[in-house]
Amino acid sequence: MTTETTADPEIRRIRHLIGGGRSEPVTGETFETRDPHDNSLLGTVARGTAEDATRAIEAARAAFDDGPWPRMTPKERQKILHAVADNVESHLEELAMLETRDSGKIITQARHADIPRTAYNLRFFADYAAMAGNEAYPDGDLLSYTLYPPAGVVSAISPWNAPLMLASWKLAPALAFGNTAILKPAPQTPLTASRFGELALEAGLPEGVLNIVHGFGGDEVAGPLTTDPRVDRITFTGSTATGVRILRAAAPNLTPVSAELGGKSANIVFDDADLDVAVPESIRGIFAGNGQMCFAGSRLFVQRGILPEFLARFTAAAEEIVVGDPKDPATTLGPLIEQRHLDKVGGYVELARDEGGTVVSGGHRIREPGLAEGFYYAPTVISGLGNDSRTAQEEIFGPVETVIGFDTEEEALRLANANPYGLAGLLFTTDLDRAHRMVSRWKAGTVWVNCYLVRDLRLPFGGEGRSGIGREGGQYSREFFTEPRAVTLRIRPGR
Repeated sequence: MTTETTADPEIRRIRHLIGGGRSEPVTGETFETRDPHDNSLLGTVARGTAEDATRAIEAARAAFDDGPWPRMTPKERQKILHAVADNVESHLEELAMLETRDSGKIITQARHADIPRTAYNLRFFADYAAMAGNEAYPDGDLLSYTLYPPAGVVSAISPWNAPLMLASWKLAPALAFGNTAILKPAPQTPLTASRFGELALEAGLPEGVLNIVHGFGGDEVAGPLTTDPRVDRITFTGSTATGVRILRAAAPNLTPVSAELGGKSANIVFDDADLDVAVPESIRGIFAGNGQMCFAGSRLFVQRGILPEFLARFTAAAEEIVVGDPKDPATTLGPLIEQRHLDKVGGYVELARDEGGTVVSGGHRIREPGLAEGFYYAPTVISGLGNDSRTAQEEIFGPVETVIGFDTEEEALRLANANPYGLAGLLFTTDLDRAHRMVSRWKAGTVWVNCYLVRDLRLPFGGEGRSGIGREGGQYSREFFTEPRAVTLRIRPGR
């Protein structure tokens, strides 16, 4: 199965994947996906409706109720998912370039992080499902044990900031534990999801096990995916506002939801930190992924004894960031996803000025030759704000850092927790006792100490507060994507 193209081979024609075949939208309507580097047209995409989503649910339901996938052993599914991972790796360069052109992600990150991590997600969960143990409790003539049958049909709604990697973070465990799935990729970034569906079928994934429906939220595609009683699980990554709507939609059917939502994570640097580590990791903590990272350390708290030195070094490092065409390996910061988001980011910087903040560096759209048609915003460093300012409290989701001073450990912890989000945190200190004290009281789903973006997939991932509900990863994914069943058997005495 190959991707359709229009008369211009650079412009792709993206259709749904339903029941193992390419499917036209019921209405025949399409929308465009464009390159955020120069706003050029990349493809025309099927605009799904509630009817398209319902057809996908029916295909996934049939594949679960009557197909082989849920009835395979974990080792049989493991073999197929490894084949899918092999296919991803053998098409790494193609997928990386699609991701870069569709999302603006720099090619080095797509090539060396996101696409390899997609393959690793598949391998990890395929192996985890095949090797996971079950509890058994013998007690005299009673034997009690646990089964983990698949939950059923999974709706997976993925975001645009790490399109294929986060889609695979949902699909890999859902499929490994025997479910069937419908993926709704973000409308801004459909290309890699569409290609992934083709590669999965080529690798031997049975028809109907993975369905992909393109389109928008609200009452369109997302409507049936969150309200249909034939859907057994919903996994979502995106904004808190959308997550709340999904939880409300799922409530009448009591459909379990795992939702990883927004973030405004604190990054705390103590005066005993190794600045040769803290500065570059803090730069990554806000500017990686073009600043469009849900767990970005976007509230940077620095102990006042080192604040002048840290701010000078941090600002200098921010000004060394190479903003440019994401297809160029020399680029370290690419464009934002679209004009509307560019306007939002710029609006928050203007708000920071109105709130009394000082823009130490950046603070403007980039209109240099070759970049003027794209959605580029300069790496921005802001000082002089309080933690209660809107700029420091609300999620900007862009390359904008607020730097705030603090005096004591207790103050740093209070500032970190004084925010409705609780997705992640960063901590830089050489005091091991302090690190343990801080992380035990920090309201965040993940805390990195003297590092950033290091992930062991056995650990839980998710957030507290307005950053979401539920956890995924390792055993936490198994609990969500299965229906744990207790069995107690009385053993009859011998005759």
